[in-house]
Formats: sequence, C-alpha cells, structure tokens
Amino acid sequence: QILYNDGFPSYHIAGRKKHQDMSSADWNALVEEHLSLVFNQHRPSLFVYDGAYPYRGMLNGIRSRNSIKKVWLRRGMFKKGTNIPVDSIEHFSLIVRPGDSLDYTSEDELNHGVETISVNPMLLMDKRDLLSKEEALSRLNLDSDKQVVYVQLGAGRINDIESEIRMTVDTLLGYDNIQIIVGESMLGERIKFENNRVRMLRDYPNSIYFNAFDASIQAGGYNSFHEMRSFGIPTLFYPNMNTGMDDQLARCKSAEIEGWGLVLESRTASSVPQSIKELLSLKPQSLNLSQTNGAGELANSLLKYLR
Repeated sequence: QILYNDGFPSYHIAGRKKHQDMSSADWNALVEEHLSLVFNQHRPSLFVYDGAYPYRGMLNGIRSRNSIKKVWLRRGMFKKGTNIPVDSIEHFSLIVRPGDSLDYTSEDELNHGVETISVNPMLLMDKRDLLSKEEALSRLNLDSDKQVVYVQLGAGRINDIESEIRMTVDTLLGYDNIQIIVGESMLGERIKFENNRVRMLRDYPNSIYFNAFDASIQAGGYNSFHEMRSFGIPTLFYPNMNTGMDDQLARCKSAEIEGWGLVLESRTASSVPQSIKELLSLKPQSLNLSQTNGAGELANSLLKYLR
C-alpha cells in the first residue's frame, strides 16, 4: 500500500512460508508466472531487483526477456563463504553496489563478467525532508523537556519479559527523564503495551521524526545503520548474528570506531542495562559526511543506463 499511495501500480506475492504446505518449487513457479504476466502487461524497459539473494522463479522469469535491461541492487556486507552462484549473477546486465560502512570489495565480488557500479549509501529521506524537532515532538505528543529514545528492533514480543525488546524497554523505564518510542513494522502484528511513557510508532517512513530523538537502539540492518549515521543519532546496535548473508556485526562495529555508536553482541539481563547506561552518556556528533545520498545517484545512473 505504500507504493500504491505514491502512485505506483503495485503487485504483491506472499512469501512461501505464508502458504500452507507449499513447496519451494511450486512457489518459484508462482513467482515466474506472475512476473510473466506483469512483463506482458506493462512491457518495461528496465527490471531492478533489490534483494540479497535472487529467487529461482524470478531468474526464470527474466531469463528470456532480452529486450529488458536487468539490474541487481545488491546491498549488504556479505559474510565470508556466502557467495552467490555465478549462474544467478549472469542473469543480470548490471550490478549496483551501494556503499556500506566498510569496503566490501573482494575477489568474490569481482569474479564474474557482469558490469558493476557503486553509489554512496542510500537513504529514503534527506535531512531537509525531516520534520523539525518541535513539529515531530508535537505529532508524537512528547514532552520537550525530556529525552526521547527510539527503539526499533524488529523481532521479539514486547510482552515477553525475556525478549530483547522487553528487557530494553524495562531498562529505559528505569530512567525518569526518558520517553520511549517503539517503532512497529508496517508488516508485523500490532504491539500492545500499556505505559504512558511508551509510544508506538506505526508509520512510514519513521525517519521523518528523527529530529525528535536523542538516542536510539536498533538492529544492525543496512537502512537503520545508515540512517542513524547520517542523522548523527547516538545508537546502541543489537546486530543479528544469525543472518544468512548480511554481516551486521562488521557493519555496526564501525560505529564504535567512529565514536557515535555502541555494539552489543549478546543481550542479557545484565549486559542490556550496562550498554544502555553507556549509550545515554554518548553525545550527538556530526560526522561531516560530504557524500551525497546514493538514492539520487542510483536514479541518475539508471536513467543514463537506459539511453
């Protein structure tokens, strides 16, 4: 519905796990068939895949479309030993690698014959697009004389007292001068938690409110990391150590090196309060990033690629 509201014709195929007892082969056949219908109806000149690992049904769907230029937007810090099969890469005519916190170039990245370009880290919003601090606080019904901490962890149930998000919120509630914003996923279940110092934010994009936040506690994904870095928000990261490909730990460690963030690999009843105490002592700092938003770079590159 987000794309639809911005005027884009949109199609949705539910993930395989949403279908009861559907095999991988059947789901990939479903993807291939739907893509074929979309291609036949709209006759696009450019296909862009934004994801970590190409699905076989998608590859089958684009394989014979010789009139379409095919681009893979390949974000992420790829873990060692998680190479993409060359036969998947060769379905594309161009690979775009948005920048990350560390240099990701390796022999594995270059061991194929597909043209590759890079752009700066990509953000949905620029600083000029954010609400002012006063307007953001007003919309969220927050007091201007208290600190605001934004929590966006994406996993775990807040009503489970042993979950990471519940340990985090309970620790923050121990500070009388802190108000808490918990970011809800637009795709997940609604969170219910009754406390007048905790607000649930189910909006898109949440980044328009970032001027209201004094600190944040985040997972270690690409988008959240680069948003916090670009907007100078002191952040405690809980990297997901079990991702199949994305090396969140390597990405988040650079926040410690640059001095604006902390990383907590193992979240326990004792380590979470200690790390949050350290987070609240961090001061906002501007990294004086001179780089432009890679989203605009990508748009311009793709327009040139079509000529």
